Amino acid sequence: MNLAMQNIDLLMPEFIMAGGGLALLMLGVFLGDSAQRIVSNLAILVMLATIGCIAIHSSDGSLSVFSGAFQVDDFGRFVKVLSLLSAALVLVISQNYIEQKGMGRFEFPVLVIFAVLGMMLMISASNFLTLYMGLELQSLSLYVLASFNRDNLRSTEAGLKYFVLGALSSGMLLYGISLIYGFAGSTGFAEVAAATEGGLSLGLVFGLVFLIAGLAFKISAVPFHMWTPDVYEGAPTPITAFFAGAPKVAALALFVRTMISAFPGASEEWVQIIVFVAILSMVLGAVAAIGQNNIKRLMAYSSIGHMGFALVGLAAGTEAGIQGVLIYLAIYVATTIGVFVCILAMRRGGEMVENISDLAGLARSRPGFAFALAMLMFSLAGIPPVAGFFAKFYVFLAAIEAGLYPLAVIGVLASVVGAYYYLRIVKIIYFDEPAPALEPKMEARLAVVLCLSLAFTLGFIAVASPLVVSAEAAAYSLFP
Repeated sequence: MNLAMQNIDLLMPEFIMAGGGLALLMLGVFLGDSAQRIVSNLAILVMLATIGCIAIHSSDGSLSVFSGAFQVDDFGRFVKVLSLLSAALVLVISQNYIEQKGMGRFEFPVLVIFAVLGMMLMISASNFLTLYMGLELQSLSLYVLASFNRDNLRSTEAGLKYFVLGALSSGMLLYGISLIYGFAGSTGFAEVAAATEGGLSLGLVFGLVFLIAGLAFKISAVPFHMWTPDVYEGAPTPITAFFAGAPKVAALALFVRTMISAFPGASEEWVQIIVFVAILSMVLGAVAAIGQNNIKRLMAYSSIGHMGFALVGLAAGTEAGIQGVLIYLAIYVATTIGVFVCILAMRRGGEMVENISDLAGLARSRPGFAFALAMLMFSLAGIPPVAGFFAKFYVFLAAIEAGLYPLAVIGVLASVVGAYYYLRIVKIIYFDEPAPALEPKMEARLAVVLCLSLAFTLGFIAVASPLVVSAEAAAYSLFP
């Protein structure tokens, strides 16, 4: 009984999310769509309560519960808080948009809650069955969210594409897990790690390849990125912001835990694959975005490139590399949310505009907005002294310390090439002939979130220490 109570206590954040999601679902059913704003605000409170619960248990150290199927440690806590904050901010910035677009249905915040619940299960999974259950709970919610604007052709097309390709990736992942189970004799990460200490058999190599392919799809890494531009462009903008944040963070954290915890003895094999995927993602993200005119589509290729940079830290396979991944994810989420706030504020005549050319001459009509967007572009490009520079600095430093000099060099070159399309936006904002002016006012919610994102981006040097220390503790908790 004591053991059962301990298991339940350690999973209290997940129980809060599950209970809160079910309660809000029932509230929405009884009150109808008129309660959408109430449900959305309560969903934000549920996420904040979950963050508080995680903070209360922050001193518990690393513990394995439910017979090793679930790992509670500093790594999981760090990424869960990051995912919850990202999702909560998306709910904050999405409220007016979904009402204006006729999407004000109570299911939206409920789906976000259950998607984040699946992410939390993924992040702490230490068994392939737990991994798959969390992944599917997240994916089922994301399929619906992608096509949430059901009266819009582009949104339904985005949802269908994501569903079909997501089902394919889930099948590949499940096939890889079945091969690993068949040759290792267990689905637990610890048992698989023990079975692979002496090297990988041919069956395990195939299982590992299929597993990495399935996980690479979830973070939209090349060559499993094909869904990303269409889904980012077609989905409603706040949902695109959600896709760009929390799911990427959780999937990459799952990627890291699976490789480090389940295959520590096979690092020579999987590092080669990660290096290959990272290089392809960085290069494609840098090159393919150059010709884009739609800013949401550009952000899709940007996210592909950034996942490639984050994978550089995983390829290092060291504590410093994982620390770099976590710092990168935190900075990426803060910057990306800010950019999507700017995209939501791109309105003319009451309608959203998405072309980069619509930003021409923005500095003359809205200098504050222009400055904020320019600084966020500098951060995504990795230009010092803004936060994005330090994100890339930590992962490249880890790669150099691990002896992966070619990977670090290619990463720096890809970063330089990718800076072109970020700086092109800055040039359009400040130097091009003005386009018709955008609406002069920004919603209060958007303005607050944008100020927070901008403050973090510009003031990272001053507040970096707590984040770096927390990331270091989280990284070290993954290694025995």
